[in-house]
Amino acid sequence: MAGERVNVEVGDRTLSVSNLAKVLYPETGFTKGDVIEYYVRVAPVLLDHVGDRGVTFRRFPDGVEGQSFFEKRCPSHRPDWVEAVEGPGDRGGTIGYCQLSEVASLAWAANLAALELHAPMARSHDIETPTMAVFDLDPGPGTAMPECAEVGLWIRDVLDGIGLTAFAKTSGSKGLQVYVPLNTPATHEAASAFALAVAQVLEKANPDRIVTTQAKAARPGKVLIDWSQNSRHKTTIAPYSLRARPTPTVSTPVTWDEVAEAAGGVPLGFDAPAVLDRLDDLGDLFAAVLTLEQVLPGT
Repeated sequence: MAGERVNVEVGDRTLSVSNLAKVLYPETGFTKGDVIEYYVRVAPVLLDHVGDRGVTFRRFPDGVEGQSFFEKRCPSHRPDWVEAVEGPGDRGGTIGYCQLSEVASLAWAANLAALELHAPMARSHDIETPTMAVFDLDPGPGTAMPECAEVGLWIRDVLDGIGLTAFAKTSGSKGLQVYVPLNTPATHEAASAFALAVAQVLEKANPDRIVTTQAKAARPGKVLIDWSQNSRHKTTIAPYSLRARPTPTVSTPVTWDEVAEAAGGVPLGFDAPAVLDRLDDLGDLFAAVLTLEQVLPGT
């Protein structure tokens, strides 16, 4: 029956969920129940990456083919065990974001059809200090993952040349992201300036392949290196988050060998079942992003 609610045990919590059979990904028949199950199963690694950050939801109450909305402010109808914490906010001030710090809170968010989880660069207890810097590679018209992968390799090589280790993940949509773990004193302004400087060096060397401006007119045939995701007020799709694509794709950590293969045309993209299999086989390829200590040049 539509709207039927059931109580389920998730971790140490009893959670009321509804419409488990509702199809949220019509192309594959992936249901809300499947979404909840995915987030419960991926929780052991996903919580490492989002459990201490204020998270923005992108909700799809009627599935990926319906309307969606971003929800920054943690809803007042949340359970009392879902904490609202300081997050990126906006230029008008602080906003209380949901902190998904246990498996039940992930299941609760999934029950809201919060398919996508977007996280800031900083932890909630110190929102002024990013723990990483990111290069978000977005393919313009006429480009796709192979071009993003090639640019990602160029970024990796530049970073390697200055002694910084980087990690890659798919966006789960069309692009690729390159992360530089910091975990040392840093500022959002310094991270943004550094990412812009690297992007501009590569843009100057490859003006027909790379663009650093958001202007749509400049983007056909080029990959945008979006350095602005390092802003204090922005969030980026979290590792292991689902995406609202026709199929339940996931923002997936990948190896540099896989990125190199993608630059040569090998498909690079994974859905929820494949990601769970990868975790069994490879573990969390993004684990070092949480602990590796690196210092931005000039800081």
